[in-house]
Amino acid sequence: MEYRRLGKTDLKVSVIGFGGIPIQRIDIASAERVVKRAVELGINFFDTARAYTDSEEKLGVALKEHRDQVIIATKSMARDKKGMAEDIDKSLMTMGVDYIDLYQLHNVKDKEALEQVLGAGGALAALVEAKEKGKIRHIGVTGHIKAILLEILKTGEIETVQFPFNPVEIDGARDVFDLAGQMDAGIIAMKPVAGGALTNVKLSLQHILEHPVSVAIPGMDSLEQVEENAAVGNELRALTDQEREELAQLVEKLGTSFCRRCEYCLPCQQGIDIPSVFLFDGYFTRYDLKDWAKGRYQAMKVKADSCLGCGECEERCPYNLPIREMLKDAANRLG
Repeated sequence: MEYRRLGKTDLKVSVIGFGGIPIQRIDIASAERVVKRAVELGINFFDTARAYTDSEEKLGVALKEHRDQVIIATKSMARDKKGMAEDIDKSLMTMGVDYIDLYQLHNVKDKEALEQVLGAGGALAALVEAKEKGKIRHIGVTGHIKAILLEILKTGEIETVQFPFNPVEIDGARDVFDLAGQMDAGIIAMKPVAGGALTNVKLSLQHILEHPVSVAIPGMDSLEQVEENAAVGNELRALTDQEREELAQLVEKLGTSFCRRCEYCLPCQQGIDIPSVFLFDGYFTRYDLKDWAKGRYQAMKVKADSCLGCGECEERCPYNLPIREMLKDAANRLG
């Protein structure tokens, strides 16, 4: 496994890290097997969040015997000092650890959130205090809006920046790379396969790691995924011209107005699994698996036509997708 420096933290991280969202879908015993295999293959960076239901708990159990070998990153949506301080303590307790290597301001997405976390009594103050006390070792930020990330990087307090970067989502990345380089901030690439929309995982990860990225964190919940992803970091190489052409064709076919399955839209008041609806619709529209997609959609307990149009999902979507309209279109195709 190749390792890179995570900016000014000076931590050496595996170029392939472990994204902790999918682990919510498996039981603790399965999580332990998956994590153990990841560690065996050289993966040492594990990313989770307070918002990922039981992801912190599962990773805490699974990483207990490997604590000295791994780097644990988590994050909180808290915007004020009190809330962030409470979440740091909850993370420590939930994961069963004495310290967390990297604690991140989670999904800072607009000016209001930026002002809250940076202001007097804001979340950043709690992180600085926790670092002084040894509860956390480093401070980072995550988000989807590049302009906001640039603003917070300029404070000099941020040691890492995590944002979506993949062959589809490249707009504004160069600006973040440049400023992160100037500030010596480590770069964590999330959504490396665009929430599962990019079907050739290997090519996407290879493409990402040709850039000044410290670590890419594909989500994993199976041994097969761990094996496939780790293989890229264990045999890192540049893409061939033929592979670049293949990847370009995938990107062109996919477009930009699609669900990345980040799950920020959830929970839906009506119980619609919005990302799954769009996943099946993608198989229907992009991959010509119409019968399969319809069958999977029909098996859903709550379907897209249950949408009442409240719009809460759109308010939470970091990509500003017209989710209500997209649900109507999916219902028409798959219903």
